[in-house]
Amino acid sequence: MFAAYAARIDRDHPLNGLELGDRPAPEPRPGWTTVNVKAASLNHHDLWSLRGVGLAEDKLPMILGCDAAGIDEDGNEVVLHSVIGQTGHGVGPKEPRSILTERYQGTFAEQVSVPTWNVLPKPAELSFEEAACLPTAWLTAYRMLFTNAGVRPGDSVLVQGAGGGVATAAIALGKAAGLRVFATSRDEAKRKRALELGAVEAVESGARLPHRVDAVIETVGAATWSHSVKSLKPGGTLVISGATSGDRPSHAELTRIFFLELKVVGSTMGTKDELEDLLSFCAATGVRPVVDEILPLDRAREGFERMESGELFGKVVLTAAS
Repeated sequence: MFAAYAARIDRDHPLNGLELGDRPAPEPRPGWTTVNVKAASLNHHDLWSLRGVGLAEDKLPMILGCDAAGIDEDGNEVVLHSVIGQTGHGVGPKEPRSILTERYQGTFAEQVSVPTWNVLPKPAELSFEEAACLPTAWLTAYRMLFTNAGVRPGDSVLVQGAGGGVATAAIALGKAAGLRVFATSRDEAKRKRALELGAVEAVESGARLPHRVDAVIETVGAATWSHSVKSLKPGGTLVISGATSGDRPSHAELTRIFFLELKVVGSTMGTKDELEDLLSFCAATGVRPVVDEILPLDRAREGFERMESGELFGKVVLTAAS
């Protein structure tokens, strides 16, 4: 079957390790389900995999892609939960939790096999392309906002780095949930898009906000860390799920964190139950993932190049011909 896969690890030039071509189709195994992929979305996780972060060389070649929506063996329209081994279903109770493609072949292919426990019904209200955006970036944003930040309607939230998948998801979800969302970006066009998506104000990175916020959604890391901490109300919560600009800020702001009793919470992906809730939330409210571009699988390299450049707003989706 045709697939986009990591053939080599190149930490400095990750796309040098990306190959497109034939790979073996999944073989049947007890407790697992094979899904014909209709759509799959790109995440920064895929670029990090090509750099060897979370992907060991002895696992190569590895088909990339965490997220997918498609048709299962019984003809049902389904969405995949990307966290493997969370409960032991299909893998055994002692296997550590992993994200798809760290240990098992991914979704950038005509077919993918996952534990049956990881397969959820796709709401009829969502297209395959929309549903394929949810299991990583959108689920991450959902957990950051509603589980780890614990915000409620009427609260204020700062989303750093408008344009990325998690950031755009947080803006859209926050707006739909009745939050006052502020956003930052170095790019004027992305700030404008953030306003269209529902942010009450979008400012340049590092600019002072009209007032301090209840929570910050942080995925940028070192470049925005100090601004994130300084933007919080006393007792506020900073939730971090990524560090695309690096994980070593020049100022940790420790004095401010302890003096104002701020909370710093790490967040990774989300649970199957949270994905189920997210799917229902999107179906009920009409909020939909922001799709930057839809490409056929054989043009996956273009999607990777676009994501690596940062010149996107929302998700890049790949469609398979299965």
